[in-house]
Amino acid sequence: MRWWTLRAMIGAAVPIGAGLVAYAIAGSWRPWLGPLLGAVTVLAVAHAAVVPTWRYRVHRWEATDDAVYALSGWLVREWRVAPLSRVQTVDATRGPLQRLLGLATVTVTTASASGPVQLVALDDAEATEVAARLTATVAATRGDAT
Repeated sequence: MRWWTLRAMIGAAVPIGAGLVAYAIAGSWRPWLGPLLGAVTVLAVAHAAVVPTWRYRVHRWEATDDAVYALSGWLVREWRVAPLSRVQTVDATRGPLQRLLGLATVTVTTASASGPVQLVALDDAEATEVAARLTATVAATRGDAT
């Protein structure tokens, strides 16, 4: 949950910082820019306070010998299933914030038009193990991978 919270806080800091810079350099625009900046700040802080917890409670995944399953979303929930016989690649990635927190994302790519299935915010060791296990299972699975 820390990863989602930090991402939301960084995302909130960008519009608030831009608004503060605009307010500092604005001359005649200040009377209407102040309330707008206040509204943006309230929305950004509310988003950072609510969305990470909600996303963390919804996000679920499972990797079996037959498929990879992932549930994600916070307003619109998406249940994705990637049969291992259709998997083309399995990747483990670690962005700067994830490395700082010891996390990783496992991306399972198929030929689906919906895009890859992502298992986000996994413990780094768990992500490495899941990626290795999925890679070995996919290599042993007969399928067309298209």
